[in-house]
Amino acid sequence: MSIPYELNGRIDQKRRTRDALIAAARDLVANGETPTVEGAAEAASISRTTAYRYFSNQRALLVAAHPETGAPSLLPDDAPEDAATRLDLVIDAFTRSTVENEAQQRTMLRLSLEADPAERSQLPLRQGRGIKWIEEALAPLREQMSEPEVHRLALAIRSATGIEAFVWLTDVAGQSRDDATELMRWSARGLLQSALADKTTDSRD
Repeated sequence: MSIPYELNGRIDQKRRTRDALIAAARDLVANGETPTVEGAAEAASISRTTAYRYFSNQRALLVAAHPETGAPSLLPDDAPEDAATRLDLVIDAFTRSTVENEAQQRTMLRLSLEADPAERSQLPLRQGRGIKWIEEALAPLREQMSEPEVHRLALAIRSATGIEAFVWLTDVAGQSRDDATELMRWSARGLLQSALADKTTDSRD
């Protein structure tokens, strides 16, 4: 198995170089650009040849620069057991991240729409992280819902949150960013309440 370039010799220096390229890419995205490997290298004052040793193509660079790539969970360490409270915590973190990293998120959304199916599946926006975070928040419901039902609810909530919903609410519906994030949280709560109400009705039939 080959060892990634940055993990072979002079690791600290290579980590700094990689971090500089990622930081440059994020800065370019924040300015409304879609950075290439060459563009990030120029912005970071690093040679193109060196930059390509870390990122073989633009997609690899953008995946590394995406702010949520390494977040395994959006719940705090002392997460409560109540599903509604857990969900609100996750959606709050999710929507704040969307606003704070709006430029990067919009870039990823555009790339995911433009990419071919093979490339699209490799982008962070299409890795299903949001669904996993929401399913983790809904974990207490597995005592009263089946796995497919929890997954279906997570899909519904994800469809009403995140950058896709945010873009529609702000660009199409004309909502402010604050109103858009509150609407997404409200939608998540409403979907959970509806699912629980349906489950209660089913148990009575």
